[in-house]
Amino acid sequence: MDSSDPEGTGAPEALPPPPPIPPNIVPQKVDTEVKPEPVTKASKPKRVPMARTGIGRKGQSIQLLTNHFKVNVNNVNGYFFHYSVSVLYEDGRPAEGKGTGRRVLDRVHETYDTELAGKEFAYDGEKSLFTVGALPANKLEFTVVLEDISSSRASGNGNGSPNGNGSPNETDRKRLRRPYQSKTFKVEISFAAKIPMQSIANALRGQESENSQEALRVLDIILRQHAAKQGCLLVRQSFFHNDPKNFTDLGGGVLGCRGFHSSFRATQGGLSLNIDVSTTMIIQPGPVMDFLIANQKVRNPGEVDWAKAKRTLKNLRVKISPSNTEYKITGLSELPCDEQLFSLKQKNGRDGDGSPQTIELTVYEYFKEYRHIELRYSSKLPCINVGKPKRPTYFPIELCSLVSLQRYTKALSTFQRSSLVEKSRQKPQERMRVLTDALKSNNYDSDSMLRACGISINTNFTQVEGRVLPAPRLKVGSGEDFQPRNGRWNFNNKKLVEPSTIQRWAVVNFSARCDVRGLVRDMIKCGDQKGIRIEPPFDVFEESPQSRRGPPTARVEEMFDQIKSKLPGLPQFLLCLLPERKNSDVYGPWKRKNLAEFGIVTQCIAPTRVNDQYLTNVLLKINAKLGGMNSLLSVERSPSMPMVSKCPTIILGMDVSHGSPGQSDVPSIAAVVSSRQWPLISRYRASVRTQSPKVEMIDNLFKRVSDKEDQGIIRELLLDFYSSSQKRKPDQIIIFRDGVSESQFNQVLNIELDQIIEACKFLDESWCPKFLVIVAQKNHHTKFFQPGSPDNVPPGTVIDNKVGHPRNNDFYMCSHAGMIGTTRPTHYHVLYDEIGYSPDDMQELVHSLSYVYQRSTTAVSVVAPICYAHLAATQVSQFIKFDDMSETSSGHGGVTSATGVPVPELPRLHENVSSSMFFC
Repeated sequence: MDSSDPEGTGAPEALPPPPPIPPNIVPQKVDTEVKPEPVTKASKPKRVPMARTGIGRKGQSIQLLTNHFKVNVNNVNGYFFHYSVSVLYEDGRPAEGKGTGRRVLDRVHETYDTELAGKEFAYDGEKSLFTVGALPANKLEFTVVLEDISSSRASGNGNGSPNGNGSPNETDRKRLRRPYQSKTFKVEISFAAKIPMQSIANALRGQESENSQEALRVLDIILRQHAAKQGCLLVRQSFFHNDPKNFTDLGGGVLGCRGFHSSFRATQGGLSLNIDVSTTMIIQPGPVMDFLIANQKVRNPGEVDWAKAKRTLKNLRVKISPSNTEYKITGLSELPCDEQLFSLKQKNGRDGDGSPQTIELTVYEYFKEYRHIELRYSSKLPCINVGKPKRPTYFPIELCSLVSLQRYTKALSTFQRSSLVEKSRQKPQERMRVLTDALKSNNYDSDSMLRACGISINTNFTQVEGRVLPAPRLKVGSGEDFQPRNGRWNFNNKKLVEPSTIQRWAVVNFSARCDVRGLVRDMIKCGDQKGIRIEPPFDVFEESPQSRRGPPTARVEEMFDQIKSKLPGLPQFLLCLLPERKNSDVYGPWKRKNLAEFGIVTQCIAPTRVNDQYLTNVLLKINAKLGGMNSLLSVERSPSMPMVSKCPTIILGMDVSHGSPGQSDVPSIAAVVSSRQWPLISRYRASVRTQSPKVEMIDNLFKRVSDKEDQGIIRELLLDFYSSSQKRKPDQIIIFRDGVSESQFNQVLNIELDQIIEACKFLDESWCPKFLVIVAQKNHHTKFFQPGSPDNVPPGTVIDNKVGHPRNNDFYMCSHAGMIGTTRPTHYHVLYDEIGYSPDDMQELVHSLSYVYQRSTTAVSVVAPICYAHLAATQVSQFIKFDDMSETSSGHGGVTSATGVPVPELPRLHENVSSSMFFC
């Protein structure tokens, strides 16, 4: 066997040897050598997103405009050539640094036009370059020289001096030697692939392939390059110009910067350019000290926390006056400017051994004596370090200014977030005007690369036909039903359809300032009008002034000690008054104590302006949490709901919420909610679990721990459905999935759906329910407008033509009344349908599920099960926020994958509340 091994491996190289080998073993060997194991595993019939089955007909027709601009492609027979690019320093090290690649490739384009046969190219700034038609050779090598003005190596003799090359007043020869230190780069461009432009036309006919995705990516890279040449900040497909009129102050040294999203999309109506307004956060440009004072909300430099400042400033780019040289910050000096010493090499002096003489002096002295710069306020402050760890280069902080258009990537505070939302809102007409101007000012027709592709872009918004679906009728108390108008309704003079009774309850006050007795009196009265019978509370528990300053968990413990000592048994409900409306630090510990330890329903409020409307909204939430229902769809109890009422059907809403951008190691929270008490589709319960940080696929749907035991989410929800629905197993499972992008659709169909099917089979091998899988996306850039009207599109508007996917089964729906800004439609993708919904029935189901959200008296913008999954994940994530988790600080590596450190588990909900709508 051993001797045949080399023969086997030699076979592919030299064809003649194999024939003489007589035994049958060799074919066997060849067979085993091509190891298709992983392939066969993955190549069991893979599910792919289903094709469109038709378009809907129901509803009143409405003419709309959309922010897609038609694109014509004339050069369909050409080819994109893909080349890989490597940019190296002279010594062979890869060139790093923001923007280096683009500057080097621009120089290659200028210098070697002839060698490139005059070809234009699109470069992605990293390792890929694309041309229309081939370059003269498959491998090209170039050498270019860049005058390096912005590198941290610009400090001349590199001796750790602040800028140790003499003062600005010395001769021109010395001045020239300082900042302009040129660098040589080697550039290798080698052929990687050939992409037919015909693949774009194929994609428009619904024949998507890797080629067509690549071809569209090339077009998007051309847009990025077009923006980069104008000096824009690039964030994926969004571009931000350095224009202060686009900046808005969000507080804390952070600015909102308005720019544009711009990308090519293959749609039913052909290729289109989708342009939308986009906003990102940037660091406030200007003096570093001004930024730190704003960022830390202090009054003067003396109050700055320098350890925090060091973390905030690291890797930001600054310009130094008066030379205007640009550097990246690597840290701060240990000592203040007037104490921080460094060694300055003397120009002419030599020591006995011939090495240059050095003198020790402070940064402050250097700038005063050698550079003749008077420092006004920074002598007692740390210096900015732009050097290497072993070779620091210091500058006084007052000479440093932050460069514009540097992204701020940390989580925003509640105030900053609301400020951003408020300041980036635009009414429909204003948005249309801004987008029209953007298309004109971008002047894409002048782009030589787009011209080479034969691309021209229409400057008019695309016209589409929408349909407005009628609102479903709703049932409330006393047998009354009614039709909501304009996506809204109210409970004035109406009773709730299933009001609960609140008997054993109490009020808990965590130092909120309000008239508690008056609040209770008004709440009992308001409840009475809505049909909720509320007994007087057992007691009001006030927090003692001394415990107010204690840690959150201790405050909650003390409050519970009070409750247990005074109440005869556990209450059914606790109303909790908090002093802060958002981000109260007792919220998490309080919810955990009630829901996980004691199984008590609780409602937190921060009463500021208490009126009838406010109390009604609070009571809607309390009623749903206690098992009541506020309103139902009129068809829910009748057998006429399309497809849902004919056989037991469970509806799932699935969502994963991740930690803030700066927290790389906070576990992600997966939440799945499920409908219960079929045929209802208004009542839900939730199951919530932690999983590895930043992992989007839910990995706990099926969790087999032994031959008999599955501890997954789906089993828990299916058993609840069975026990709450007259011991019926669901024959149909409808799944709404939020938060996944198009590139993850196959994972939803082949990983998550597989887990759900396994969980079903584990319960009953012979049980084969039918599945419907729908993804809902809000994070896209398609908007709709009513021509000539200042209003948003009416609630119930559905669009399934012209701007949808060329092949896949998708539609846009605006189910809610957009009161402020421009309505953002939800993009629904029907990935899989074994049940057999018609387009009209599918759209009606989605529209109806926007009207069953128990927390408000409005239609919501995305189906209620997804809203609930989001609420459940957010609320339960507060359970672990206050735990002292060692890996939560973003400085540590923390948990990075399912195989890494085990993710901390969430406490399970108490059985009293596990099936309730605690998240309402």
